[in-house]
Amino acid sequence: MSKKEKLKKTLVEQILDRANIAHQGLSLNALETSLLPEGIDYSDIYKTLALIGDKTGPLIGILPLSEHLNEKKLAQISGNKKVQMIAQKELQKTTGYIHGANNPIGIWQTKKFPIYFDEIAKDREFIIVSAGEIGRSVQVNPIQLAEFVHGQFVDIKTKE
Repeated sequence: MSKKEKLKKTLVEQILDRANIAHQGLSLNALETSLLPEGIDYSDIYKTLALIGDKTGPLIGILPLSEHLNEKKLAQISGNKKVQMIAQKELQKTTGYIHGANNPIGIWQTKKFPIYFDEIAKDREFIIVSAGEIGRSVQVNPIQLAEFVHGQFVDIKTKE
């Protein structure tokens, strides 16, 4: 790749580099499934959801794009009676990121919000999460990522 084609590393990638966590930066639009790089499936891409608990305040839920969050399960696991998604107009003020750029690495580094990964991620070789910018992602080992952001693997997805 020539210098002009090489993507500048995002802050998230720089943080992972400094922490010596193996990762691969990707430029992809998760909504364009027909354009995903070879070897990457839609279920490999994870969304970072920012929620607020009635007792604990902000928290983060991470699960595949192909799954839906069970807010009742996340509330119980996180010590809340109820959790709800943070309103989009409050998102950047709360997490530091706009919709589509929320990521566990940046949020942990700046906010230290509790982070909950759906347990399905634990058995994956890699997952793909946002790299803090729209259209940019990182492929990373889920166990290493969860350890780095002090995340927990729990069952937070809805049952089919």
